Amino acid sequence: MSEIKVRHATVAEASRIADFNRKMAMETEGLELHETTAMGGVVALMGHPERGFYLVAEADGALAGCLLVTHEWSDWRNKMFWWLGSFYVKPELRGRGVYAALYAKVKELAAQDGNVCGCRIYVHKSHKPSQEVYRNNLGMAEKEYLVFEDML
Repeated sequence: MSEIKVRHATVAEASRIADFNRKMAMETEGLELHETTAMGGVVALMGHPERGFYLVAEADGALAGCLLVTHEWSDWRNKMFWWLGSFYVKPELRGRGVYAALYAKVKELAAQDGNVCGCRIYVHKSHKPSQEVYRNNLGMAEKEYLVFEDML
């Protein structure tokens, strides 16, 4: 595999990102996302950059993975947290540094922004492979917080 290049996603890549999102939902939670809804979600975010942005990783001229960054204001820190989600790496390219390259780009962009105090990620409690990557390969730490949800 050649060098991994990470850049902001383009609208032309929305369908590939939506496909990656559907695959990740099925793989990690056994959740089947409706194709139209997934595509609509990607396009809606891309049309409103204040909501966040997607990064894509390329290897050998093809998309190898993606990652979503959304924002959360922290009044305690007077800065933003960047939440990372919708991250996906093609199975045949896992373990080759694709996710590490995506995360390195996130950290670079956060440093350039100057108003980001940290990055947070949520992971399904049963998806141990992802937890190992975050903990062992990226140096992220599990925190004391639980996430609660009310699906409205």
